[in-house]
Amino acid sequence: MKTTLSTNALYILLMGLGFPILRVMSLHFDTVNNNAVRFLSGGILFILICTFKFRNTLFEIFKQPRLLLTLLLLGVFMLGNMYFFINGLRLTSALSGSIFGILAMPLGIAIAAIFFADERQKVKQRGFYLGSLLAIIGSFIFVLNGNQQGGDQQFVLGAVFLFLGIFIQSLQNLLVKSAVQKLPVFVISASTATIAGLIFLALALYSGKIAELQHTPKLMLSALALAGIYGMATGMLFAFYIVQKQGIVTFNLLQLLVPISTAIIGYYTLGERINLAQALGASVVLIGCLIALNRNKA
Repeated sequence: MKTTLSTNALYILLMGLGFPILRVMSLHFDTVNNNAVRFLSGGILFILICTFKFRNTLFEIFKQPRLLLTLLLLGVFMLGNMYFFINGLRLTSALSGSIFGILAMPLGIAIAAIFFADERQKVKQRGFYLGSLLAIIGSFIFVLNGNQQGGDQQFVLGAVFLFLGIFIQSLQNLLVKSAVQKLPVFVISASTATIAGLIFLALALYSGKIAELQHTPKLMLSALALAGIYGMATGMLFAFYIVQKQGIVTFNLLQLLVPISTAIIGYYTLGERINLAQALGASVVLIGCLIALNRNKA
C-alpha cells in the first residue's frame, strides 16, 4: 500500500514539474527547434532500448506496409499536436497546459465514441455529458479570466492553440487504439516520437531555424535534450507502468491531481499566479472530469 501511494505521489510530482519545464523551454527555443530536439532525444533513446527488448517487433513493422503507414500518421498527428501545444504554453502558463491536458480526457472519449463501439458505451450515461459540460464551462472561466497573464489577447490565443493541440491528440488516440492491438505501447511511443522529431528537424532545416541552435549555449541545449527524455520517461513509461499495475481508472484520477502539483511548482519556479476566478474555473474542470470519468469507470 505504501509503495503504491509513493508511486502515485511521485508520478503527480514529476508530471507537475513537467509542464513548467515545457513552459521554460517554449520561452527559450523556437517551437520547431524545441520539438525537434526533444522528440529526437527521447525517441532515439527509446529506439535503442527497443533494439534490445523488441528487436523482432521492429523488423516485423517493415514487413507490414499498413502498420508502417499507421506509425507514420501517428508521427504526423504528434507533429500537429505538439506544435500547437507548445505554442499554447508559450502564450499562457504551465498550469494552463495542465488544465487543458485533463480536458483532453472527456474530449478524447467523445471522439473515440464515433468510431469504436466499446467507447460508445461510455457516453450513454448522463454523468458523462454533465461532467463534460462542467469541464468545458470551467475551461472557459479559466481562460476568460487569464488575459492579464499574456497581455492583450495573447492568453486567449494561447488557449485556442492548447485546444487545437488536445483536439489533434484525441484524433491521434484513435490510431493509437488501433495500433496497440498489434504493437507494444513502448514501440509505438518510440517510433511516434522519432518520426515526429525527424519531421520537425526537416522543417527546422527547410525554414533555416536550425541555425538558431548554433548560437545556443551547450548547457541550454543539453537541458532541452534532457527535457525530451524526461517527458517520455514520465509521460509514457511511468504512465504505462501505473496503467499496467493499477488500471486506467486510477491513472485518470491521478491525472486530475496533476494541475494542483503544476500550480504549486509553477508558483515557486516561474512565479505564476492565478486569480480567484481562474482557481474557480480550474476547480470546475477538475470536478467535471471526475464526474465524467467516475460514471464510466466500469
